[in-house]
Amino acid sequence: MKKIIIITIIMFSFFNKVNANYELLAQKFSFNTIEGGVLNLEDYKNKVILVVNVASRCGFTNQYQDLQDLWENYKDQDLVVIGVPTNNFKQEPGSNKEIKQFCETNFNVDFPMTEKIDVIGNKAHPFFKWAKENHGNSAVPKWNFHKIIIGKDGKIAETFSSIVKPSSKKFVKFIESQIKN
Repeated sequence: MKKIIIITIIMFSFFNKVNANYELLAQKFSFNTIEGGVLNLEDYKNKVILVVNVASRCGFTNQYQDLQDLWENYKDQDLVVIGVPTNNFKQEPGSNKEIKQFCETNFNVDFPMTEKIDVIGNKAHPFFKWAKENHGNSAVPKWNFHKIIIGKDGKIAETFSSIVKPSSKKFVKFIESQIKN
């Protein structure tokens, strides 16, 4: 039994390894905003960027409040929170206008939000394809509220799954360590 466990661990560790050469850094990407403008990540050079795919009808939707709290507590310390609405998991059927209204009304969200886009598959936004190429499968959202943290150097510092709350000690500690870098 021990051999099977060890072999499984070794197998999965090889599958997730990616040779990240980072020909492009995160700041080379842009998104359309939920209001119809352009959100250039270049504007956040030398900041920590938290990119989270979000949805209004998800069991994790209450994480919007945690994201807003992070934004309020750390935006003056070089953290940028970016919400990326997606219907890839069939939990965000609304229009950009409806999504924006939902977020503002229910969670007082005022951190930057992109238009609704794909975050997985062939039609995924180039940022998410770049994240997978440079960080492996752990950068690919498996569900809504998947978190990708971009360090001040423009590279992926870490990813966190949907179940990790942005208010958890582990998550906040990691954000604070990146801000101090």
